[in-house]
Amino acid sequence: MPNFFIDRPIFAWVIAIIIMLAGGLSILKLPVAQYPTIAPPAISITAMYPGADAETVQNTVTQVIEQNMNGIDHLMYMSSNGDSTGTATITLTFESGTDPDIAQVQVQNKLALATPLLPQEVQQQGISVEKASSSFLMVVGVINTNGTMNQDDISDYVAANMKDPISRTSGVGDVQLFGSQYAMRIWMDPNKLNNFQLTPVDVISALKAQNAQVAAGQLGGTPPVKGQQLNASIIAQTRLTNTEEFGNILLKVNQDGSQVRLRDVAKIELGGESYDVVAKFNGQPASGLGIKLATGANALDTANAIRAELAKMEPFFPSGMKIVYPYDTTPFVKISIHEVVKTLVEAIILVFLVMYLFLQNFRATLIPTIAVPVVLLGTFAVLAAFGFSINTLTMFGMVLAIGLLVDDAIVVVENVERVMAEEGLPPKEATRKSMGQIQGALVGIAMVLSAVFIPMAFFGGSTGAIYRQFSITIVSAMALSVLVALILTPALCATMLKPIQKGSHGATTGFFGWFNRMFDKSTHHYTDSVGNILRSTGRYLVLYLIIVVGMAWLFVRLPSSFLPDEDQGVFLSMAQLPAGATQERTQKVLDEMTNYYLTKEKDNVESVFAVNGFGFAGRGQNTGIAFVSLKDWSQRPGEENKVEAITARAMGYFSQIKDAMVFAFNLPAIVELGTATGFDFELIDQGGLGHEKLTQARNQLFGMVAQHPDVLTGVRPNGLEDTPQFKIDIDQEKAQALGVSISDINTTLGAAWGGSYVNDFIDRGRVKKVYIMSEAKIPYAAGRYRQVVCSRQRWSDGAVLCFLDLALGIRFAASGTLQRSAVTGNPRSGRARQEYR
Repeated sequence: MPNFFIDRPIFAWVIAIIIMLAGGLSILKLPVAQYPTIAPPAISITAMYPGADAETVQNTVTQVIEQNMNGIDHLMYMSSNGDSTGTATITLTFESGTDPDIAQVQVQNKLALATPLLPQEVQQQGISVEKASSSFLMVVGVINTNGTMNQDDISDYVAANMKDPISRTSGVGDVQLFGSQYAMRIWMDPNKLNNFQLTPVDVISALKAQNAQVAAGQLGGTPPVKGQQLNASIIAQTRLTNTEEFGNILLKVNQDGSQVRLRDVAKIELGGESYDVVAKFNGQPASGLGIKLATGANALDTANAIRAELAKMEPFFPSGMKIVYPYDTTPFVKISIHEVVKTLVEAIILVFLVMYLFLQNFRATLIPTIAVPVVLLGTFAVLAAFGFSINTLTMFGMVLAIGLLVDDAIVVVENVERVMAEEGLPPKEATRKSMGQIQGALVGIAMVLSAVFIPMAFFGGSTGAIYRQFSITIVSAMALSVLVALILTPALCATMLKPIQKGSHGATTGFFGWFNRMFDKSTHHYTDSVGNILRSTGRYLVLYLIIVVGMAWLFVRLPSSFLPDEDQGVFLSMAQLPAGATQERTQKVLDEMTNYYLTKEKDNVESVFAVNGFGFAGRGQNTGIAFVSLKDWSQRPGEENKVEAITARAMGYFSQIKDAMVFAFNLPAIVELGTATGFDFELIDQGGLGHEKLTQARNQLFGMVAQHPDVLTGVRPNGLEDTPQFKIDIDQEKAQALGVSISDINTTLGAAWGGSYVNDFIDRGRVKKVYIMSEAKIPYAAGRYRQVVCSRQRWSDGAVLCFLDLALGIRFAASGTLQRSAVTGNPRSGRARQEYR
């Protein structure tokens, strides 16, 4: 084959140009990522049961859905949790390589079977099914700089105008709103209801009847009546649009003709649909969107698309509204790829200089240098053909391959020069003879190297996902290197090299002459050393065995890990207060955290986006999280300003806070695999012993961990503690005897304290929800519970009583948050995985 291209160098050039064009076009299409897609596909199901406690969510929502998810193809496991906000989240994890679109369709089909079995309130709220990772790709914050908008205004604008376009952006899996849009809030006054002999059920019935969209048909509709000249739609009743219209809803007409309207017994306002989550950016009111990456999507492409979409929205923002990016994982990806590309360029330059130093001929050096871009671009074409990406591992594979791929071209050039120097043949004939001598060796070298790296492509699990692309990169580069050495390099040698005088042994004067003499001298010393070793084989064999044993000992002693932790320019800080703590107490802790980062770490921290009521471990009034963005790496020189040192100082400071557990932790090396660096696992109650025993086992585990502070740090429950419950037992026999409907009692309970979703209304052209709830005028205190919880219910004869008169007992219980007993933590720096296992 080489002789064919030696005689036809243009043909060789055409093949090389085609390879380069294919690679160049592939670069434009290849996605860019930090690592290959490693995390197994996951589908999440989210359902809301307003006002329900964790146990109710578990029994009526989570279990119903889980029991209908069996039989889905390639499903590995399910995990779920329910919290005291009424939120149920079920995550289904599939085997690597599963098509996430097919998995999502199968999950939706199974969910359709479970939906009719769920409570009506859950069905009203809707159930979402998303194919998204568990962690955030980025957080987009929105603030108002001139004070013209309050927090509710900002949140409503984000929900109404920004969330949907971002959700539709390619690559976005799920969008979490930090805040809520407006809803029509009807705050009932229990005393006024009692004065007018009304109950929450009466209010709900009036709302449903008088805030409805009626389809009344048409005047002159089909089938036509002979002589009909006009066709028009009939509008009998539409949904209400403002607080005044809701205030005019008629609740009751007395015998004397007087009327009771909704405004007489309730305060009506545009308020938040939910008050569970409150966000602040650097201490000022804010709202935001937590954006999760869709399974299999490219992080950089998605982030760029999100920023482009937001740039289109900005000209239409209200005065003073501003977008901030308090958390973004993609800048680290960009700088990682940039550093690897820089290393690749440096490697190419160094290879050129080393080749020129030894070949001492610019033409001879240029030939293997030309092979480098041909092989590298061809490798990009192979990556595109396999559906891979430009990532840290494929680029490192190319960096490693540079030294290997030029070897083939150097072997060809050096052997051609040797033949010309020894036999005095012209370049073309010398190339023919040289290729006849070495082409078998070139193929053999490629086969040997491929045999080393090809098995890596068949590794399973996450390790296989990581090194598969690395393996294919090196093997394809080696194969292309041999192809170029057999096709292009001989053609270049035959046309570019100049004849060498027979017997020439290189330069004898100048720098190259001095280098050749020093190199020959070193070669003689080396050959003498080898001779000494061969004469004393026993001694050196013992030395070799000592080195092997020492290396084996070091290999065992060195700590091992999946991937090293790195400073990604952002980290997370989580606060968890005692069970039953209120949002107000949590906000004080979050404010203290924000103040610490912006004052004590002002040289390192750029911004803090604190979210009250939200956390990766669960949701509730006693939890919060802060997304901390650091300044550019160039502004934080020194190890003391790296993320590991910053989080360590923060943990030391926050340990002084007595009212909360506060943790600061770095992101994992691969964000898609979790929310924090370190490890996490779950305890499973396979014996059916119950939630209390499972919690005891978890606490026992924490006690064991505390005995090894030198190995483990930051070990914590990856979930919320049990929260207090106020349990009311209704005497159903007494209720039935009085003619009080149990259904009405349940409705009254939900409306009074849970906040019942009644129906919808129109606000500025957008459909929003109507909620009814008792107004909380006083905080709870011992002995005053009747003032707080006394809602009224009508007897069958029309009289009204406080339904607590029907209660067998009122008591506190403590199992309000049913989380799986998950544990997360970090090994001490330098500790191996085997130790903390």
